[in-house]
Amino acid sequence: MLLRNAEIFCDIVACHSFSKAAEARNLSQPAISQALQQLEEYLGTTLIDRSKRPFHLTSAGEAYYEGCRKLFDGFRRLEDNVQQLGDRVTGRLRIASIYSVGLLQMAAFVTRFQTEYPDVETSIEYLHPDQVYDRLSRDEADLGLVSFPRDGGDFSCIPWQEQELGLVITPEHPLADQELAKWEDLAGETFVGFTSDLRIRREIDRRLKQAKVSVTVVHTFDNIENIKRAVEIGAGVSILPLPTVRREVEHGFLKALPLEDRSFYRPLGIIHKRHKHLSNAAEKFVELLHDEVPADDGALVPVGMSGAR
Repeated sequence: MLLRNAEIFCDIVACHSFSKAAEARNLSQPAISQALQQLEEYLGTTLIDRSKRPFHLTSAGEAYYEGCRKLFDGFRRLEDNVQQLGDRVTGRLRIASIYSVGLLQMAAFVTRFQTEYPDVETSIEYLHPDQVYDRLSRDEADLGLVSFPRDGGDFSCIPWQEQELGLVITPEHPLADQELAKWEDLAGETFVGFTSDLRIRREIDRRLKQAKVSVTVVHTFDNIENIKRAVEIGAGVSILPLPTVRREVEHGFLKALPLEDRSFYRPLGIIHKRHKHLSNAAEKFVELLHDEVPADDGALVPVGMSGAR
């Protein structure tokens, strides 16, 4: 009972929410609160200050959380080592991903992984890039999926994909008859872009500046799905990773034009904490990401059959 309640306490802290912890454990919120109360009574101290919103850990709570986190990580590592001897993949895999990695594509990866390894408790959370790194730093995620990844300091990066970027327009746009787009074609266009805090936005701005091209930014979003919808309704044009618009192009909702120099790519990487043991489940997921890529409909095909660079 003590270990169970300690795990629930760690889930509350990791999720930053009683309700999300209850959902993750398939328990009621009162049951989660009761488990925490029992733990605090056993320890004889308050771990979470509930008088503030959002709640705050007390100094005792911070110390207990750090200790429990290390204890559970060590226990999972031991479990993982023993299970590898029996050629079994189990445990928990927590993935933190940027929104713009592609929701349809990631759903295909996760579904395939869950089919192959049903004993692994797999969860994926879509976040701002800074939050992905934060989750990894706090050991609240095992793997992170980001663009323009950092490799150094506390993080190690496993290269994953290099996605070509191109001009995305409606099929009715005057440029739709072209096979390739020139940077100067964008001059004066209304533009739907990424928010300024994202690295991909800064890279696009840098390329436009190099080409001495000025656009009118009318909308900005922090994820590709919203940008695609805005372009579809004619709000403006955009520059996006071409693999992320394959489905819309296939169905005739959008037209994608590679840029003439074919030299603009968005790198995607799989990041993890540098000195943290990668579980067997995490290694298997990395293998899956490298063995297969999403097709136009979100299904997975071997890397050799894809257009991935």
